[in-house]
Amino acid sequence: MKLGARILKTGIAITLALYAAILLEIPSPGLAGISAVFAIQPSVYRSYLTALEQLQANVIGALFAIAFALAFGNNPFIIGLTSVIIIALALKLRLENTIPIALVTVIAIMEYEGADFLDFALLRFVTIMFGILAASVVNLVFMPPKYETKLYHRMAANTEEILKWIRLNSRKASDFASLKADLDKMKEKMIKLNHLYLLYQEERSYTKKTRYAKSRKLVLFRQMLATTSRALETLKLLHRLENELHRMPSAFQDHIQNELNSLVNYHEQMLLKFIGKVKTQHSSYILNEVSICRQQLIQTFMSYQTNEDSEQYKTWLHLFPLVSSIIDYSEKVEHLDLLISSFYTYHNNPEDELHIQEKREDE
Repeated sequence: MKLGARILKTGIAITLALYAAILLEIPSPGLAGISAVFAIQPSVYRSYLTALEQLQANVIGALFAIAFALAFGNNPFIIGLTSVIIIALALKLRLENTIPIALVTVIAIMEYEGADFLDFALLRFVTIMFGILAASVVNLVFMPPKYETKLYHRMAANTEEILKWIRLNSRKASDFASLKADLDKMKEKMIKLNHLYLLYQEERSYTKKTRYAKSRKLVLFRQMLATTSRALETLKLLHRLENELHRMPSAFQDHIQNELNSLVNYHEQMLLKFIGKVKTQHSSYILNEVSICRQQLIQTFMSYQTNEDSEQYKTWLHLFPLVSSIIDYSEKVEHLDLLISSFYTYHNNPEDELHIQEKREDE
């Protein structure tokens, strides 16, 4: 079992919150640990937003708990009614993510029956805020996320798997059932990659220089995602139209295979070119090969367009999305090549802007 950064940060935040509450001799330090759990976030920026939202939720929960406890008492029905009102208000204010911490505040305050109720309520409020503060400190200081490294290596791994299957399928060597199972896994990985890209996009830059640098990198990563997504769509069509493709003449199948082989090699080079392991001028030869194979594929495919043979025409129509996807895939790889070349040609010290570390064995 592998322990991720968020798991470790949660443990550190709970420990820090508990120690802080114990050192300050705050009663019920466990509340600080509980609130720290809700405040752990995958990014620094989301941690900042969460801290603000949970501060609001904690204040709202404390005020309503104090008001209802003083007005109606603290029997279970009143606590439940207060919780319902807090949930409705949080939804109205679009603070639905903070509902758990607000309810913890309500229950923690309204359970008390002593005379010094207001002092107790304030103490509970402060205790819960200690947990939120501890989680924010951990999010900021401990194991800050390295989105560029994660994005690149996860994208490279998923892309390599997709390209492997494209090679096998174009050579009629893939197993239908195995590919079908792996397609679902690769689709899930693409969803996670897009989510990771959004987290990276959310992170704030605090100087003009870093903002411009990040904008350039966001463009590159977005195009890499779009290219990998198109490769996956092409693989899906190859898988779905496998029988129709096999009924086409061998010359057409050869052109499909040649274009896909060139594209796969081209895409692999772009992954290496992005991290500076391939010279920017080296891709011109394979780009020319991709262009020639694409033109041959289009010409051959259009030559089979005929209404005289209805069955062949139906097959031609069925294969139209596949050919269109291959063409779009090639254009996306070419555009990725152009963006990477521009990044390394026209910007000062692009190697300093990219912060992609070598992949560790445990990742």
